[in-house]
Amino acid sequence: MVKLNVNPTRMELASLKGKLSTANRGHKLLKDKQDELMRQFILLIRKNNELRAEVETKLTKAMQSFVMAKALLNEKFIEELVAIPPRSVSLNLHEKNIMSVKVPVMNFNYTDNGKSDELSYGYLNSNSELDTSIEQMADVMAQLLELSEIEKTCQLMANEIEKTRRRVNALEYMTIPRYEETIYFIQMKLDESERAAITRLMKVKDMG
Repeated sequence: MVKLNVNPTRMELASLKGKLSTANRGHKLLKDKQDELMRQFILLIRKNNELRAEVETKLTKAMQSFVMAKALLNEKFIEELVAIPPRSVSLNLHEKNIMSVKVPVMNFNYTDNGKSDELSYGYLNSNSELDTSIEQMADVMAQLLELSEIEKTCQLMANEIEKTRRRVNALEYMTIPRYEETIYFIQMKLDESERAAITRLMKVKDMG
């Protein structure tokens, strides 16, 4: 490790000791932050994996029902059914702070246009597979929203963990060792100068 290019004086020594103390405190705070970010990140990853598995299972069942409905119904009827959505959707997006990381919070608002809880097609033209598919798709929407929230939060937290890790490593393996080595060098020089001064005084005393 290359020491800092400074003059070996007591004033510089005191300044470097102050900087070393600040660097050590900063390292501890960043390490604590990194550990807490990792703890929360692991919890989110577990929740994400569980929710993703549940969502994928529900989507698979919904698609299976839809494929069956499509095989039994007139294709034009299905196209007309999905051409104009019966509900309008708006998205409210705001942020919350997790360990200095701004993560999204998303909320869907549905407007049913006076047809709440009603399907926009006649049951005579439908079949149970189509009904089931639509119900399953509607049921999974809230979980899809939650999943997108969690995955984006995981991405942002992973980026923050990486930035914090680089700062921790820079302090631990570069800044702090340089301060320590430079302090040791200055202390050795000052001790050497002190010994030389004492030796000169003893020689002068002996000569007197």
